[in-house]
Parts: sequence; C-alpha cells; structure tokens
Amino acid sequence: MNIKEIGEIRRRVRRDRSNMTAIYGCYVNDQKEIVTEFKQSTGIMPENEAERYFGLMKRTLSGSVGKNLIDICFKTSQVADSPEHKLLMDLRSTGLKDADLRAELYTKIIQSVNMKDGFLILLGCDSYDVPFKSSDDETQRDASNETYTYLLCCICPVKQTKPGLRYVSEDKEFHDGGIAQVPTAPEVGFLFPAFDNRATNIYNALFYTRSAKENHENLVNTLFCVQAPKPAAEQKKSFEALLGSSLKEECNLETVQAVHEQLCQSIMIHKESRVADPLLISKEQVKSALTESGVSEKGVAKFSVDYDEVFGLDAHLHPKNIINHNRFEVKTPDVVIQVSPERSDLIETRVIDGVKYILICADDNVEVNGVPISILDKEPASV
Repeated sequence: MNIKEIGEIRRRVRRDRSNMTAIYGCYVNDQKEIVTEFKQSTGIMPENEAERYFGLMKRTLSGSVGKNLIDICFKTSQVADSPEHKLLMDLRSTGLKDADLRAELYTKIIQSVNMKDGFLILLGCDSYDVPFKSSDDETQRDASNETYTYLLCCICPVKQTKPGLRYVSEDKEFHDGGIAQVPTAPEVGFLFPAFDNRATNIYNALFYTRSAKENHENLVNTLFCVQAPKPAAEQKKSFEALLGSSLKEECNLETVQAVHEQLCQSIMIHKESRVADPLLISKEQVKSALTESGVSEKGVAKFSVDYDEVFGLDAHLHPKNIINHNRFEVKTPDVVIQVSPERSDLIETRVIDGVKYILICADDNVEVNGVPISILDKEPASV
C-alpha cells in the first residue's frame, strides 16, 4: 500500500465515516489471562468514548511506510489453502460476529505478545464503497465499482495509573481516585486485506509497529506464517556492516560518499515527483554507485553475494531505512563530524607524514563554542 491509499482508509476510521457498527475487545492481564471480552456498539457510545476507541485504532495506520507500516505478502499456496489465511478471511466475511473465530485470533495474539502490564486487543470491521477516481484524480463519490471490506486490529499496552486525588464536581472536593488500568497508544496492529490500487488485495496485509527497532517476529509468524522483515533500525546496521565487510580496504570515504549521495539523490527526486508509491532501492543501484566510485569488480561481486545473504535474493530496500538522508557523519572514538549531505565534499581523508587525518574545508564563518574565529595563513611562532 502507498501513502495515499493508507491515508484514504485512515480518514475512514471515525464513527461518522465508517460502517463499523461495533468494536470488539479483549483485555489480557500481565499473566496472559483474559480478564474480559466485550463488544461495544459504536452507535450508542458517548461521543468522547467513541473518539478514544477510534483514535486508538487509527494509530495503527500512522507512521512511515517501510518503517512503521510494513507490507506482509502471503504466498499463493497460503491464499489457496492455509489455516492462517482462512481465519482472517472468515473473520472478515462474518464481520467479526463469530465468537469462536474471535477467540481463535485472541489466542494467537496472546501466545505471541509479551507486554509487562497486560494489553488490550481491539478489533473492527468496515465496508467501504470506494469512490471512483477519474484520470484527472477527481473523486466521484456517487460512483463506486469496488466495496472494500477490511479488518483492523490494534494491540495496546495497558498501564496502571498511580493513586492520587481527583476532583469530584458533585462534592466540590478532592477525593482518592484509586488505581485505574489505562490503554496507551498501540504497540502493534494490522490491516487485512490490503488496499492496493484502491482495491481489495487478499494476498497482502499491512502490519504496524510503533517502534522501528521491533518487528514483532513471533506475532508476524503466528498470524501470517511468513518471515518478518528486519526492523528498520536493524536494516541500517546490517547495510553499514555489509559495506565494510564486503569491500574491506576498498571501503573508503569516497565510496561511502558515493553510495550516500546516490541514495539521497533518489530520495530527493522521489519527493519532488510526488509519487505516492514508496521508494525502493535495488541491489543493482548500490552496485552502480560502488562501480562509479572505483570499487573493483571483485569487490562489487562480493558485495552482491553478501547482500543476498543478508537481505534476501534481490531484495529491495527503503533507502530511508539504510541511511540518514538528513546528515553525513564521520566518527572516530573521540570526535564526531556531521555535515549536510549535499556538502559531504567538504570532508576528505589524507595521510600526512605517515599520520592519518580527516580534513575539513574551512574557508570562512568558522565558530568555536559559538565564538567566530580567524584561521591565519601562517600561525605566529610561539615564544
């Protein structure tokens, strides 16, 4: 799913826009025991309560594509005949009304999720008559040739509030408010099926993780029986290690600059083009940057083999997951140098009298601790 398609569904997750007639839930304590299951009718909910329920569920459609929102792809064999895909399809076709199916899903989630103080599972099902869009991107709301029925699930950590005084308006006094269990923002969730090309795609799901450092591998494997992609933060570390280990002595400043520059340029062009589909980088594009920077054929070939081992055969990566496109950083054990990516040319490495140096061009406007300084062409001799 691209950012426009995600946004289109996200805007529906409101009581006054969606056809979710009920929100189903399950509260699980810190011992992984179900404390309660419930069904809340959205039609009779108080307004503030509805806003909170829908607000939690909407959060599972937020964040960056490829970092927080991850495509899950089922194999054709799974869609044809597999218990994990059948469960999701049955939940969808029954509109979540089958208690046994909900219990099966709850059990799968409970078995594979660990949260310190317990968690809340929320489920909703909506049917969306997708408005027709003309070639000039104009929406015709009275014309629809697609009904998209989807499940939305979010899993929220439950935190125990501290006891304290609270104001009781009836008494006009403060009294002990006691302890309460309060759900917080979702840690993880999913949308099924995917909404690709503004149509139903039962071969995909959209998985949400709040933290880019966590891919919730156990949950992905339990719910979808597929291999969870590396977390975004781990992809960056893996890519950095891959360059160093594959290229060895050829991994110099110029090589890293060339790769960083090409990826940053791709990100910039993609942003300026306003294409909704997420930008993906292929192995061949990185190999091209390595070749242009002077890496030998042997080094490029070694990188190619290692890339497949680390990320999978000819895997495509989100460039923002593997570089920091906002800065270029040079680091030693004692010094960190950061520059804007477009001015990484200001930095170079050089060996002078057998000593390795990092040199920075400093023609003007140099400050030290906020104080403007002058750099003399020739330093005066010390007394």
